[in-house]
Amino acid sequence: MRAALALVLVLAACAPGQADEAARGQRLAQERCAACHAIGRTGASPRAGAPPFRDLHNRYPVDQLAESLAEGIVTGHPDMPEQAFSPEEVNALIAYLRSLER
Repeated sequence: MRAALALVLVLAACAPGQADEAARGQRLAQERCAACHAIGRTGASPRAGAPPFRDLHNRYPVDQLAESLAEGIVTGHPDMPEQAFSPEEVNALIAYLRSLER
């Protein structure tokens, strides 16, 4: 019982930081990605063919996206600008993408 209570307390203490990280990721996605991608839980992407963020985990393992985000995303179509993110930005974006999985 004590172990379960301790686990609940630890998880509760971690949650606010994760929520803050996800909120930073959402703001970053809004600034750098929302012109083409739907970044929320609902709605269509402004650019046809740009996958909504809420569906990315169905297409790509989120952990693999971290490497792509850090190294620079380059796609096979000319409309998407190359994007590279700092380690802090990568962590925030991954936290936001994970929040969309729930």
